[in-house]
Amino acid sequence: MAEQPPFAPGTDVRVREVLHGAEWASWSERVISDDGRVLATVQPDGTPLTFPPHPFPHPWGHLDAWSGTTVLKLRRTGDWYSVWRFFDADGPGTWYVNFETPVVRTADGVDVNDLQLDIVVPHDGPWRWKDVQDLAPSLASGRITHDELLAVLAAAAEVAALLDRDDRWWAPWDGWAPADGRIAP
Repeated sequence: MAEQPPFAPGTDVRVREVLHGAEWASWSERVISDDGRVLATVQPDGTPLTFPPHPFPHPWGHLDAWSGTTVLKLRRTGDWYSVWRFFDADGPGTWYVNFETPVVRTADGVDVNDLQLDIVVPHDGPWRWKDVQDLAPSLASGRITHDELLAVLAAAAEVAALLDRDDRWWAPWDGWAPADGRIAP
């Protein structure tokens, strides 16, 4: 597959969660910045969600739309995670590390697959693991593969070390907000 060029800021891209080779969920996000290595997008509160028929029910399948917060998402080529920042009526909130398959760029968007494990990084306290208890059942059910589990655990150790050193590659985005009119930090 040919390498896709960076997406232009201000364009919408389709984000597809792909599980076992088939689309599992999809929605649109607006490109904020894309240098070919880091793709920064925003998923606004109220973004419609689509769930095609799939043998594994999607955990968000009961929802029609993303609700409650706008999210900045930073996806870096080759990483087994993306970094999210939640924004609500009170302003910027929690950073969130979402472990997922490395982003695959397509002509109209990106393909990823959420792999269950997360890290929550509150602005006013220490980081913490989230959804660790979901890894074993996901492996047992076939939702994730053994190789994916090993990749997630390696990425989790890498991110934990970054956080412990306060060496966040996404730190330049700390001051960015969806309403401030800037495209990138």
